[in-house]
Amino acid sequence: MSHEVPKIGTDGAPLPVMPPERDPRLAIRVIRVMFYTPGFLALLLLKSGEPTGFGITIEFLMLASVASVVAGLIITTQSSGGTADAASKVATWSGALVLELLAVVPFLNAVPPLFHQLAHSELLKSLAPGATAVSLGHTEFIPAVAIIPFVLYQLVGFGTLHYVVPKAVNWLINLAILALIVTGYVANREGIFNVELTAGVALVLLMAVTVVYGVLKLKAMQTLYDAHCPPKLGKHHTDEAEASGGSSR
Repeated sequence: MSHEVPKIGTDGAPLPVMPPERDPRLAIRVIRVMFYTPGFLALLLLKSGEPTGFGITIEFLMLASVASVVAGLIITTQSSGGTADAASKVATWSGALVLELLAVVPFLNAVPPLFHQLAHSELLKSLAPGATAVSLGHTEFIPAVAIIPFVLYQLVGFGTLHYVVPKAVNWLINLAILALIVTGYVANREGIFNVELTAGVALVLLMAVTVVYGVLKLKAMQTLYDAHCPPKLGKHHTDEAEASGGSSR
């Protein structure tokens, strides 16, 4: 039997719509990938000398790796027992918000210029004698296609941000993410690194402010939900109600 979530509080006002329950173990698996993959790529660039053409790619890779650790730290505090408070009840959702905006977004921002520079860097690869350099052309944009399913993930309703901001604001934030990533990538290709830096800083600030607001909003929503949620009826209470209803017939 499916569990019905209360929608009306004890005061007659609508209850906040909380995100659906999620399995923290699945989030931890994603965190492992988000920690090792960007971290390994950042170490690769450091070992190779990090050419100037990479811009601020390494900073975004390290941000993605470290933010995933913080997200995991938050998720591990999840609790729904009798001693759980509002913060621990929203830990999985809060950690997911950190993972989505401060780990996945920086990683998506770093991958396109990283692939472009790797495809043209003579530091990481050298041509064989007599070989002809082959331009990858528009195939360099292939890694950037990963931004599209992420935007769909956010706008369709899978993302945690969907539950903490109005629909219009959610669209504006995700369009801003897309615009800043494209601006930074084009600036990197053209060698305009001050524009890439400006777009990158704006992206990080937007994500940081959104995460802070989202985590605080989730906690406030949970506090309001707990304060006005109708008390759950125990199994014995339900059985007694059914028995009394049957005897009255």
